Amino acid sequence: MQYTQLGSSGITVSRLAFGASTFTSGDTSLPGFYKAGPQVAARLVGQAIDGGITYFDTADVYAGGQSEELLGAALRPHRERIVLSTKVGNRDAHSPPGAGLSRAHILRSIDASLARLGTTHVDLYIAHRVDPKVPLVETLAAFDEVVRAGKARAIGYSNWPAWLAATAISMQRAHGWTPFSHGQMYYSLLGRDVERDTVAMMRHFGIGMSVWSPLAYGFLAGGYAPEDMTRDDNRFARTDWLRFDRDQAFALLPLLREIAAEKGCSLAQLAIAWLLAREGVDSVLLGATKEHQLADNLRAGDVALCAGDIARLDAATAFAPHYPSSDWVEAMLPKGKRT
Repeated sequence: MQYTQLGSSGITVSRLAFGASTFTSGDTSLPGFYKAGPQVAARLVGQAIDGGITYFDTADVYAGGQSEELLGAALRPHRERIVLSTKVGNRDAHSPPGAGLSRAHILRSIDASLARLGTTHVDLYIAHRVDPKVPLVETLAAFDEVVRAGKARAIGYSNWPAWLAATAISMQRAHGWTPFSHGQMYYSLLGRDVERDTVAMMRHFGIGMSVWSPLAYGFLAGGYAPEDMTRDDNRFARTDWLRFDRDQAFALLPLLREIAAEKGCSLAQLAIAWLLAREGVDSVLLGATKEHQLADNLRAGDVALCAGDIARLDAATAFAPHYPSSDWVEAMLPKGKRT
């Protein structure tokens, strides 16, 4: 296992992390996602620790808090040697008016999360999504309170656009508040949008990135056929959060199989290894519901991709530049001037 510092947090994490979004004690609201019951959850956590993983992530919204409870219970004997993060602020149709990233909700939620996790503090506390209903200054001040109270060591954000994250970090610095140390973002061969502006913004501010859904909700593991995508028990039939082009996705699989065969690895290992080689990526969150899936993913760090491999994958998943994003500016530069 490889280890690195997560952005500017000063916290060392394993480059392969574990995301507990699948853990449930019986929540059936998202059956395509909440699949790992208590016994499976405990085995997966033990397997991750045995594999060298030290960074574990969850959120208060996953299975209505059940994920936090199960992850906390499984990690309790190992708390002193692991890095634990949870998230707050993901509204749903049943959320009260004061939910989201309001000060009151953040201060209530951190206490509730700590109780479910069975710990006195989390290492990383993360704003789960953008909340346009709450002034940014209120959210940032509340996160600073959480850190000053000793309930979190560092803070981050997830799923924020680059302009908002940059604005937030600038405000934090101006007010002397605890700054975001990293962003937790979706990034995969089927979703490279963070390369437009987010990676450049993070480099500018010296913050890091952890990646969620490196396999595009499991699609890049290669187990789906076109007819599977509409089955009632399929997560893609119930939600379309990632919104990748499915025709393009299926067209990519033959190349993935070709390169994976050359490297003697699985498709999942190849997709994760590609991410580990990307600029700005500190840690990649692995999600699993079965032990054999996690065992396979844990070997991704052993896959060595050469420049030619990466170039083939980059070319096959290239995206059109968007004006006025940084990728458009880069594309407009004369040859030989590009960085």
